[in-house]
Amino acid sequence: MAPRNGARPVAVCDVYGAVQVANPAMAAECGTTPGRLRGRDVLELFRPQEATQVERIAEALRLRHRSRYQVSVRWQAPDGAQRYGELTADPVSDTVEDTPALLVMLRVLAEREAHEQRPPQVAPIEARILALLASGTTTAQAARETDLTVDGVNYHLRRLSSRWNAANRTELVARAYALGALAPGVWPPAPASWDGPE
Repeated sequence: MAPRNGARPVAVCDVYGAVQVANPAMAAECGTTPGRLRGRDVLELFRPQEATQVERIAEALRLRHRSRYQVSVRWQAPDGAQRYGELTADPVSDTVEDTPALLVMLRVLAEREAHEQRPPQVAPIEARILALLASGTTTAQAARETDLTVDGVNYHLRRLSSRWNAANRTELVARAYALGALAPGVWPPAPASWDGPE
């Protein structure tokens, strides 16, 4: 079921993620009507690919941070196909003191983009370097741990940064977690395994 007239799927949710109102395009992604989405949890309709993304957003909202939040999600389309996309949530309210509602927009990814959103296949050495970087290891220490030169470690970091469009090492680690290359909730950081859609 395609969105009508190319409309973008949009919903307004309360701060806890319960749908208050949704447009027909959002309802079409769920195989229902806008009225039937009312009260449903948007994160049950569109499952986050990484739970820690949601936890960080919930904490930011509790602290009344006013930022745009993005969550990579997957869901089952009415035809049974596994679909992938990004939910963007913007807190909106009349005043800063008011509890915000969330304006939630869904960007449905094309098959090629969806494939890129799945946890990436990284070479074992790349995964090891990412895990070391996430634990705060310096480039020189990572080189010793992996039996590479400092230039060798930097080569892999440049390739990963280019592949994931990361501006710096902090963003590279964040993307590694967001894309599922590193296992969430594990210390010390470790590469994740992925066996495909559930």
